[in-house]
Amino acid sequence: MVDSPGRITLWGIEVFMAAADERSISAAARRLGASPSTISQQLTNLETAIGATLLERSARPIRLTRAGEIMHRRAQTILNEAAQARAEMAMQDLSVLTRFRLGMIEDFEADVTPQLLTHMAGRLKTCQFLLETGASHTLYDLLDARALDVIVAAELGGEADWTEVHPLLREGFVVAAPKGQIDPNSDLLTQLKTLPLIQYTQRHYMGRMLTAHLARQNLSIPFRFEIDSYHAILALVGQGTGWSILTPLALRRARRFADQIDVLPLPGAPLSRTISLKARKGILQDMPAEVAATLKPILQSAIVDPAIDRHPFIAADLTVL
Repeated sequence: MVDSPGRITLWGIEVFMAAADERSISAAARRLGASPSTISQQLTNLETAIGATLLERSARPIRLTRAGEIMHRRAQTILNEAAQARAEMAMQDLSVLTRFRLGMIEDFEADVTPQLLTHMAGRLKTCQFLLETGASHTLYDLLDARALDVIVAAELGGEADWTEVHPLLREGFVVAAPKGQIDPNSDLLTQLKTLPLIQYTQRHYMGRMLTAHLARQNLSIPFRFEIDSYHAILALVGQGTGWSILTPLALRRARRFADQIDVLPLPGAPLSRTISLKARKGILQDMPAEVAATLKPILQSAIVDPAIDRHPFIAADLTVL
């Protein structure tokens, strides 16, 4: 359907908010899955309908005009009310929900996400699903920018007061070491110090979390590699290059290296992280809690049970919440 240039539409408002937040027509187009020309036309239609210029599109980056600043404040209220109306109707009849934007941590992309989407697609017959897979901090940014409705990600600490949180899974960190090079019956830390540490990147929260944990233990362990790929880390471990500290989810994503590594308890104080489902508070009514409830048995069967079967010692630190 072609929007009339004289009408204010929800799609036009959503396009305006994306362009205002991203400060770029092309970035707004990527965020919304549309072409830059479509974004530009929608902005022109909205400005025509309102009778004011909202964005200085010749600026780099583009910026809001004074009229645009007023519109930006009002537009978010409009979009929130529309989202809440859709959610309230969906609670009465899920078949009326037409779009659901979900962000999932990369650790779940192969085992968990397909099962969740299959389950939801069976209930929401006419719903269009948008899936964004990425690192936790990226998903938080997209939720904050209102580009996603719900995310499943690792908790990063200092939760914003605008989020509702549904804890799903707690997992403890473990050691991945080259097969047969570490004697589990002897002092683990002393043996590990003879090998280089392969560090998960400190550009991500998990890497900084690991570094802070080692510092709290007064452990200064030099590392030669800092990598953001579980597969690359475990390939290096499997080749005997060094050892690493990861989570059971990381091991599962790179399980083709399972026969080349030993999984051992983390020496010293334990360390764990929590994976939670999050949404903007008060927008989707009971839907985030329902999605969380759907996810928990999937996590138990797809993640927790197989991991404990393979490494029984992690049972106390890997649990659905």
